[in-house]
Amino acid sequence: MKKQQGFTLIELMIVVAVIGVLSAIAIPKYQEYVKKGALGSALATVTAYKTNIEDSIATSGNFPYVSAAFGIGNINAASAASSAGSIVASITKGAGKDSSVKLARDSDGVWTCTISGASTTITGCN
Repeated sequence: MKKQQGFTLIELMIVVAVIGVLSAIAIPKYQEYVKKGALGSALATVTAYKTNIEDSIATSGNFPYVSAAFGIGNINAASAASSAGSIVASITKGAGKDSSVKLARDSDGVWTCTISGASTTITGCN
């Protein structure tokens, strides 16, 4: 009697099938987490601008105009009225491409956050 020396073809095919099923579940979830991370980065970047804008409104009374680039996109701030306006971070690269995070300030000083172009939600922006 000879002792078995390796794996059979059936055993190897089962392992390949299990790996295929796991990757079919894991890859979409991973892409969702990467997109959520890009949106979180955009929200953090936009939130950092709030302090400077509030300072500008306190000193000059007007919502400032801002145009800048950050790692995965662009930031633009504009005013519709003297102390009201919005800051928009548009994501132009990576997993969150074609989505944006917008912080809008009304004339009473209340900030609201919206996400467009994405099906996911992030903490701090509803």
